[in-house]
Amino acid sequence: MDGSQTSASGEGMTHRERVLAAIDHRQPDRVPFDYWAVSEVTDRLCRELGIAGKEGLLEHFGVDLRYVPGPSFVGLERRSFEGGVSEDLWGVKRKRIEVKTDRFTWSYKHVVESPLAGAETVADIERYPGWPSPDWWDYSTIADQCEQVGGYAVVNHGDRLDRTAQLKTMMYLRGMEQIYVDLARNPALIDAMLERIRAYYLEYNERVFRQIQGKADIFMMGDDFGTQQGPMMSLATWRRFFREGFRRYIELAHRYGLKVMHHSCGSVKYLMGELIDAGLDILQALQPRARDMDLAALKREYGEHLTFHGSIDIQQTLPLGTPADVEREVRERIQAAGGSGGFIIGTAHNLLPEVPTANILALYEACQRYGGG
Repeated sequence: MDGSQTSASGEGMTHRERVLAAIDHRQPDRVPFDYWAVSEVTDRLCRELGIAGKEGLLEHFGVDLRYVPGPSFVGLERRSFEGGVSEDLWGVKRKRIEVKTDRFTWSYKHVVESPLAGAETVADIERYPGWPSPDWWDYSTIADQCEQVGGYAVVNHGDRLDRTAQLKTMMYLRGMEQIYVDLARNPALIDAMLERIRAYYLEYNERVFRQIQGKADIFMMGDDFGTQQGPMMSLATWRRFFREGFRRYIELAHRYGLKVMHHSCGSVKYLMGELIDAGLDILQALQPRARDMDLAALKREYGEHLTFHGSIDIQQTLPLGTPADVEREVRERIQAAGGSGGFIIGTAHNLLPEVPTANILALYEACQRYGGG
């Protein structure tokens, strides 16, 4: 299935060249595409297609990007508790939840205890003993991880539950409902948490970037700033609490020659100008059923400044549609955003086990078929 070295014009590009051209708003030989899926889906596809391992699957589909796992955790021993509960490096307790149906089994980690839920003062935040340290990681292998990729665009993204963020980290530590109360009534507590979160990620990422300088192409971070129906907060609130940290994360990555991709679910059109002003290169997810997230409209208004990544619907089309529906949606997305670069097609989030194999195959066959324009 991999048609990466030829294009409709006959001018082949490597996977990496194709992605970098798109990010630079130059027309690649075809629209680059990505693969996001939970491990259960990857294992199922490998089994059903007779492919040995995830890398073989990515090669089979012709995927243009590779995500490196990053540093290894070597810090404090993470505690475990009864009932399958474990503690992460922030001190957040999670329990693995297993979802079983007659067609598939899937598991995820659910937050069961937020360690700062009871904090009432800045002093409570400051005396919390669970703030992590960048010293808790072994950075020595990440350069080799990048070098071993070879020929693909390399993305440094970190573990999904510890990806560079601001709001998400506070939600884990404090609880989602309480964070919204704090944003309105307890700004000093928000500031105290953000100071420590930013300091950790800035130092952690600088150590990573020193190791991968010249060996990786994209730094990925993630924070959900939108809901299905609209903004997760007012623009004034985002500017007050999150603009500075967002800008500093991007500036650090740019100093090391990395493009920056940010993942956010939901309706985030209200932030587009802010993201561009902060220097963001790639906006990832493009949840098509969220309000104001029509790809064609966003491309017309913001496509000169942002590269868009994602846009294939995981709420209806992929799990509930037919292969023909998937093919049609891929064709429409490429027609809407594939011209003049600035687009990497992919799913709006991870493929889940509810998505039929036939629809996944239709997705990547359509990416190859229509990606050349």
